[in-house]
Amino acid sequence: MFEYRTKKQKEFNSMSVNSDVGDITEYTTALFNLAIELNASDIHIEPTRDYVLVRLRESGDFIYVDKIAIDEYAKLLSRLKILSNLRIDEKQKPQDWKIALNLPQDKFADIRVSTIPVVNWEKVVMRVLVQDFSLIDIDKLNFLDVNLAKIKESLKSKYWMILIAGPTGSGKSTTLFGMLKSFNPLDFNITTLEDPVEYNMPFVNQTQIKKDIWFGFAEGLRSLVRQDPDIIMVWEIRDKETAMLAIEAALTGHLVLSTIHTNSAAWTIQRLINMWIEPFLISSALKLVVSQRLVKRLCDKCKADYKIKDEAIIKKVWSYLNSVIDEKVEDINFNKGAGCEVCGHTWYKWRIWIQEVLVMDDSLDSLILNKASVHDIEDKARQLWMITIMQDGFIKAATKQTTVDEIMKLI
Repeated sequence: MFEYRTKKQKEFNSMSVNSDVGDITEYTTALFNLAIELNASDIHIEPTRDYVLVRLRESGDFIYVDKIAIDEYAKLLSRLKILSNLRIDEKQKPQDWKIALNLPQDKFADIRVSTIPVVNWEKVVMRVLVQDFSLIDIDKLNFLDVNLAKIKESLKSKYWMILIAGPTGSGKSTTLFGMLKSFNPLDFNITTLEDPVEYNMPFVNQTQIKKDIWFGFAEGLRSLVRQDPDIIMVWEIRDKETAMLAIEAALTGHLVLSTIHTNSAAWTIQRLINMWIEPFLISSALKLVVSQRLVKRLCDKCKADYKIKDEAIIKKVWSYLNSVIDEKVEDINFNKGAGCEVCGHTWYKWRIWIQEVLVMDDSLDSLILNKASVHDIEDKARQLWMITIMQDGFIKAATKQTTVDEIMKLI
């Protein structure tokens, strides 16, 4: 099943519509197994006028795996709703919950199911989360040595707030759990507020947010601080109330770890100010901001050296690298892929992180208190030897982990 899969739209267009998916239980199981086998992050099932598209997102790209006849989709949709305890008869409102899967070797996977009404029917997107906490290690998250040292030093703090910033799908939760894993939970009282709980961590007190009974992050934080915590992990700061409670916890002797949706470390400070958080509270509570992205990793089997010849690209790359390396850009052996069976002739296999790490400093306090611009804060951060995301990206291109083209997409 699903033997014919492709990343090429022309091949996808030539695929015939599957008018008989067979046993729906076997079909669903095969779809989940394929997603896990390919290390896909998401499964998309999208109705169109003529058929239903089934595709997987792997390393940021879509793999087309099937076209289902509209009549067959009814069986699949009902099966997914039953597995995830969603209402089968509800077709007008979005729904979401999760499916727990048992995998070989005593491993588990959570399939987070989200449905939403669309013009032709209901669309389903499922986030695939393999519960293998042993794979999460902050030393394996592609941090430059200097950035990793800053993080480990900050994690020695008994209080303060540490934020992981980035857009959706940038690996923030993996970094967050990597930080948590650096602590021995038997030496600390570690408590978390999550939505949903992604990894089951031994000896860590994990709490699931339940919006349907009005138990959100703010309500959870109020309760957690009465549980004698040493370390508090809040899944996401998304409003003023949660931000204020997290800052208050940090200022009263707790180490608070959380995520926030912003584009850079400097923008994280601006985002907190835009939430109407007083600047003196930000400068008093915030210790560290890690901003990150995921970019495609070069395929090890087919990558080959090349030098940049385009003067415009050389100039652009040099504008980022001139303060961190001595070598001329035109002399650097960058890599490109040739394409092979391993990477499906795409040059890339999986993804890596690029990051910037901002450690708060007294010299930043005056800028924050005066509500300085993002540009001014970033300039000061660079003076304090912060390596920006773009610099980190081009460093990793120069060290043959990704390509210049991949990093240029972020400009």
